[in-house]
This record gives sequence, structure tokens and C-alpha cells, in this order.
Amino acid sequence: MIILQCERRKSCKKNTARVHKRELRNFLLFCIMIFQRVLRSSRDCIRAPVASQVVTQRMNVSTSVRVSRVSNYKKNETEPPQQQQGTASANVVEEAAKAGKPIEVAGTQYFPGTEQFDQPLEDSEHAHNWSTSFFGLSTQPFSSEIANILMEPVKAEDIEIKPDGLIYLPEIKYRRILNRAFGPGGWGLAPRGEHSISQKNISREYALVCHGRFISQARGEQDFFDVSGLPTASEGCKSNALMRCCKDLGIASELWDPTFIRKYKKQHCTEVWAEHVVTKKKKKLWRKRNETLDYPYRETGLA
Repeated sequence: MIILQCERRKSCKKNTARVHKRELRNFLLFCIMIFQRVLRSSRDCIRAPVASQVVTQRMNVSTSVRVSRVSNYKKNETEPPQQQQGTASANVVEEAAKAGKPIEVAGTQYFPGTEQFDQPLEDSEHAHNWSTSFFGLSTQPFSSEIANILMEPVKAEDIEIKPDGLIYLPEIKYRRILNRAFGPGGWGLAPRGEHSISQKNISREYALVCHGRFISQARGEQDFFDVSGLPTASEGCKSNALMRCCKDLGIASELWDPTFIRKYKKQHCTEVWAEHVVTKKKKKLWRKRNETLDYPYRETGLA
């Protein structure tokens, strides 16, 4: 019994010593880790002033270079190189439209003002300022030959229909009718003012002049998405004004007659269900009976 008790005491002492050694080792590892962190933080604190000094020196060097360039520019009296600017943003268009001024980007004016619209022509006896003149308005009717060409019924194959169901006559058809009636050079569109440009729309008033007589006046409009597309939008604006002016001459007057519109759509058009090939969304669209839908829509059945 005594021997067993002695052995138990020895084993307990050994276990206690092992526990103390393990705790001491963990404590030493913890102290080493804390010391390493303190050492790293002290190194960062030492490096920070040095880095700031290097940055300050670089800034001083760049500033001195700029000052030397400006001084050389003053001595040589030549302009420093300018950075190229991109296309005008929508903000520039909006600000110019609100101020009533032409759009100016990188020294270039988009649709600058023209003073001749506000000044009379020198030879007032044989010419007219069509920006303000109404000369020849309703003085006498055109000949019966011209009137028959202008008021002849529109051919069904010339009429087009938009997917939303709106029928229209292409702009080139109006020009061909005017050329047949008055001859090439016997008619023209005269601007009645400057372009009115908003953030997404451009408009301008035009007067239709035929054989030296004022016929009609209308404002054309066209949407655009970027300033770089303004020249194309201005042409669309002019074409839109031409189609509106031609209403007063009776050209394609059926297109504004509700009875004719319903009859034409019933005889020559059909409404179908269409599916977008990308988004797979379905909607009702119109098309001519002898034609098919254009991309990105695919016909799925009759409506």
C-alpha cells in the first residue's frame, strides 16, 4: 500500500510539472507575438514620415516643371498644348438650350446663329427675305395641271405602316410629287428661324415656297440621343417640316382622314402577336399583309 501511494504521488507531480511547462510555453509564445506586433507598428511609424517627404519632393518637382513651362510660354508667346475634349455632353446641350445660345464645345459651334435671318436683303425689289416674308400667300390658285398632280389619290403600295399602327407616306414621296408638280428647282424650303435644341429634341420652323410664292409654314422636329447625331437629326427635322407643309397643298391628305385610315388598315394591314427574339416578351404589332416583321421581332400568330 505504501509503495502504491508513493507511485501515485510521483505520477501526480509529473503531471503537474507537464501542465506548468505547457502554460509557460504558451505564455512565452504570446509575449513573442505581442513583441512582433509592436515592432511592426514602430517600423510603420518610422517609414511614414519618410514616404511623406518623398511625395512632397515629387510634388515640388512637378510644380517647378509646370512653372518653368509657363515661364517658357510667356517668353516664347506661344500657346501651351491643350487637351482634346470629347463630344458635348447632355448637360452642355441643356445649358445652351436654356440660355438660348448655340452649343459650343472645344471652340466649335453647333448650329451657330446666322445674322442674315434678321437683316433684310439688299435687293428688295427682286428678292424676298423668306425668313419673314409672306409674299404671294393666297394671291391666286395654281394651274389645274399642277392641282391635279398635288391632289391625286395616294397609291396603296406607297403607304407604309409603323408597328404601332400609324400609317404614313415616306418623305421621298412628297419630294417626288413636288418635283412632278413644280419641277426640280421650282420649290424649296426656307428656314424661318434658328434651331431650337433641347436635351433630346431638335426643332426648326420652315416655309414652303413654290414658284416664288409663300405656301405654308410648319415646325419640324426630330429626337436625337447624342450631340454627334445633331447633323442627321437636323435633316430629319427638315423632312418632318416638309411633310407638314405639304398638307396645305392637299398632298396625301387621305392619311389624316380617320375613315380612310380605318379602311386602309382593314384591307391592307393586319395585327399580329410578335415575340422579341432576345427578351422573349410578346406584344401586338401591325404589318402590311404582304410583308413580314423586321428584326428583333418574330411573328407568333394573329391577334
